[in-house]
Amino acid sequence: MINMDSHFVILSIGFLAQLFFSARILVQWVLSERAKHVVSPSIFWILSLAGSSLLCLYGWLRDDFSIILGQFITYYIYLWNLKENGIWKKIPEIVKGIFLLTPMVVTVFMSLNLTQFIDNFFRNEQIPLWLLIFGSIGQVIFTLRFVYQWIYSYHHKESVLPTGFWIISLIGASIIVIYGILRLDIVLILGQSFGLIAYIRNLYIEYHYSKSVAHEN
Repeated sequence: MINMDSHFVILSIGFLAQLFFSARILVQWVLSERAKHVVSPSIFWILSLAGSSLLCLYGWLRDDFSIILGQFITYYIYLWNLKENGIWKKIPEIVKGIFLLTPMVVTVFMSLNLTQFIDNFFRNEQIPLWLLIFGSIGQVIFTLRFVYQWIYSYHHKESVLPTGFWIISLIGASIIVIYGILRLDIVLILGQSFGLIAYIRNLYIEYHYSKSVAHEN
């Protein structure tokens, strides 16, 4: 049974994670508005990594596998984008080691406590299996945007946020908002609702930028 103090701490971690995620979207949005086209600034990936680490911890404390799954998928993609933006080489070696080893350490810890992990995440009476699957689908779709972004950027030899990234974001975030409502999770609801506005705006910016480029040609 989680007491009120522990509940407050868990919520604080979740809101701090969403604050980082919201900040990355806000900064990227402002810079894109100034540039008149969608940009992929280094600060976006730094804030992503910070938010991902905290949200993974929040999901663990909430016994919510769907949240953890989403963060595991994107973690190393954030690191790759930091490398492409020239930030990775500026990070001290010991910090690099911590970043690289963190998911592996968590995986080892989970494997050593596999029975407890299954009980907490897959036999949780507070989260019906169908709801867990629904939330996990939303998280997978939402995180696949970064897989798409990584493939697209790798092909173009630079870190970019293409149109498909925002379309996938919009679909995934919508599912996660519904999941958050069903779970009565204010952290997910508020965090993703802000993102929906930014995703739509980025699609609008990119659409008009593409039109202007086509018109000039």
